[in-house]
Amino acid sequence: MAPQTLKFAVVSIVILSSLGYLAYTGVQESKSYYVTIAELHKLGDTAYTRRLRVGGNVEPGSIHQAGTHADFVIVEEDPQTKERQELRVSYKGNEPPPDTFKDNAQALVMGGFGKDGVFHATEIQAKCASKYAAKPGTAAASAPAGSTPAAAKGY
Repeated sequence: MAPQTLKFAVVSIVILSSLGYLAYTGVQESKSYYVTIAELHKLGDTAYTRRLRVGGNVEPGSIHQAGTHADFVIVEEDPQTKERQELRVSYKGNEPPPDTFKDNAQALVMGGFGKDGVFHATEIQAKCASKYAAKPGTAAASAPAGSTPAAAKGY
């Protein structure tokens, strides 16, 4: 093998290895796990090291907002046991929470769980459940069984 070909092969391997490493670490850093509030409390110490997504309903009267920051509580209730779980959330993002973020809204928060017992969110997605539900007596409310109108799906 010629010395020039060997140098080219070595440089190519180094470049491809570097690109592979950067792709792998990028995927690992952007990965987030969706958990319920109950599952979050059961994670133990691994909850502090993962990027997480947690969903729940915004507790009425718990929102304290100042500019782009908001502190609030999300709750979920197990439909079978009726057990209620709460999670305090502190959102510090670059943008204010969305307009649909209000009492009783469904919220999905992304960020990390702190050892202080507070979920530190960097992103919030929220939707008001009543906004997407069909009004009683409308065509969407009386759609045939088995069909789901787009408005009820939230599209």
